[in-house]
Amino acid sequence: MQYTKLGNTGVTVSRICMGCMSYGDGKWREWTVGSDVAREHFAVALEAGVNFFDTADVYSAGVSEEITGRWLGEMASRDDIVVATKVNGPMGPGPNRRGLSRKHIIEGCDNSLRRLKMDYVDLYQIHRWDYTTPIEETLEALDSLVRAGKVRYLGASSMAAWQFSKALYTAKEHGWHRFVTMQNHYNLIYREEEREMNPLCIDQGVALIPWSPLARGLLEGDRTRKPGEGPTKRSQTDKVAQNLYFNENDYEVALAVQKIAKERGVTATQLACAWILQAPGVAAPIVGATKTHHLKEIFATVDMKLSAEEVAAMEQPYRPHPIRGYEHPDPRKMVR
Repeated sequence: MQYTKLGNTGVTVSRICMGCMSYGDGKWREWTVGSDVAREHFAVALEAGVNFFDTADVYSAGVSEEITGRWLGEMASRDDIVVATKVNGPMGPGPNRRGLSRKHIIEGCDNSLRRLKMDYVDLYQIHRWDYTTPIEETLEALDSLVRAGKVRYLGASSMAAWQFSKALYTAKEHGWHRFVTMQNHYNLIYREEEREMNPLCIDQGVALIPWSPLARGLLEGDRTRKPGEGPTKRSQTDKVAQNLYFNENDYEVALAVQKIAKERGVTATQLACAWILQAPGVAAPIVGATKTHHLKEIFATVDMKLSAEEVAAMEQPYRPHPIRGYEHPDPRKMVR
């Protein structure tokens, strides 16, 4: 395994972050796998040198956090690992059990710590932008969690670059702890983040830890041209993937990756991961899996080197996409 600093901080993380959205009870998403399968995944990851793990309260309504906390608590020293989770998504039917109000953020953090069975979270992230809560309220609440010792660092996930910029300068203006990571939607099939968000993060020393870096299996070829069909349970039932991908041009990118992968004798998934590892600003892509051998393949990519010609060939078929992965900014919905 290789390691890097997490943006402009002193904390060191593995170049691969293991995403834990795959672990649950099958109720939230049909393709999630249970605790027993997850145990083997965590063992393989730790053996490979992975020290960075990402989950969220909304994943399987907290079950992912419970599974993550259980196996890391059994297998790893708390001081050696970096654990990330997220807040914002609905955690119940009530209107206050979601969003980024001070009330929900503080309660959400306490609940996540209880499920993880940990005293603190290394990286606490807002899962999306909340149009109904002033950003000042959100940032002050997050800052209070850091000062209380419940959180070490703060991060954010997909949003418009202007929103993230506003959050950064607002925190600086008030002397609050700033976001040190951006978990955005970024891969060979979706590269719109290269326009504004990625340059902003590079300029501000914010680490990129992309989600869906492998385009949910489409680059490997386990997604047919018709949504809802494929060889795996996830390819058949992953409605999020069906909303993100399946443009005709997406398959042209996938074919370019598969061609080079065949020439090199590696999988398209490995090649796609090697591409995002060399992308400017990327600290650690977040990679999840439902099969152990897929994780092992991914962990091996940290040592892969791509030529400039290979990178250019994989990038050449790309065409601009509409914004995908977060809600479009709508001035009519903004807090005034």
